[in-house]
Amino acid sequence: MQDPSEKVASTHQLWSTWRDMGADDAHRWDADAQLTPSAHHTVPGRPAQPMLVPPAQVAQRTPHTPEGFAALMHAIAHIEFNAINLALDAIWRFGGMPLDYYRQWLQVAHEEATHFGLLRDLLADLGHRYGDFPAHDGLWEMCVKTQHDPTARMALVPRTLEARGLDATPLIQQRLRQVQAPALRERVARASAILDIILRDEIGHVAVGNRWYAWLCAQQGLSPVPHYRHLARLHAAPRLRGPFNLDARRSAGFSEIELAELGKP
Repeated sequence: MQDPSEKVASTHQLWSTWRDMGADDAHRWDADAQLTPSAHHTVPGRPAQPMLVPPAQVAQRTPHTPEGFAALMHAIAHIEFNAINLALDAIWRFGGMPLDYYRQWLQVAHEEATHFGLLRDLLADLGHRYGDFPAHDGLWEMCVKTQHDPTARMALVPRTLEARGLDATPLIQQRLRQVQAPALRERVARASAILDIILRDEIGHVAVGNRWYAWLCAQQGLSPVPHYRHLARLHAAPRLRGPFNLDARRSAGFSEIELAELGKP
C-alpha cells in the first residue's frame, strides 16, 4: 500500500478490528496466522516521493522561516510514516511470539499513524504535502539489517533509533520556542502540542521494545546489556550522543546500568 492516507486509514482499521475482538477471537487470529516472510520483501509500501538521499544530503532545517519550518515538520512526518511500517513489519516478520507482542505492536502502528496524520494536516495548512522535501532512509535500513533476528530488531530499532526521539523531541520544542515570526506563531504552538503527543506515546513505544528485548534475551539465556553491545557492533548501529532525556528513558524502561552505558564507545 503506497498511498500514505490509505495506509493510515487501514492501520487504524486494523487496530479497531483487533480492539473490538473478544479474547477467543484474538487467540484464534493468532493461531491461524501463517507468517511467510521473505528476504526479498524488504521494501514497504511507500509513495514515489519523498526522494530518498543519504543523511548528509538532507538540508539543515531552520524553523524560523515558513519553508524551513515546513521542512522540519516534513522530516518528523517522514519518521512517523516509517514508524508505521516498522511496527507493522515487527508483526508480520516475526512469528511465534506471545499474543500480547502482536497486540502491542499493532497499537504502536495505530499511534504512529495518528502522529503522521496530525503532521500531514499541519503540512497541508503550511501549503505542503508529505513528499515535498527530500528525506533519508536510516530507520528502514536498520529494519532490513535486523530482518532475520527479532532480538536484534527490538534492540536496535525501538530501543536505539526510536529512543533517539526521546532525546531529540525536547530539543526540537526548545528550538520552536525561539521562533519569533508572527506568521508562524499559531502553527509553531500547534507543532509543539503535536510533539507533546508524540513524546508521550513514544515513551510507550520504546517501552514495548524494551519489554520484548528483555523477554527474548530471557528466552535465550542472554544477558541484555552485553548482548546489546554485541548487536550494536554487529549491525553497525549509530553511536548515541547526548544530551539524553534520562527521565523519558527511565519511563520507557531503561535500567540505570543501561543509562550509564549511553554514549560509551
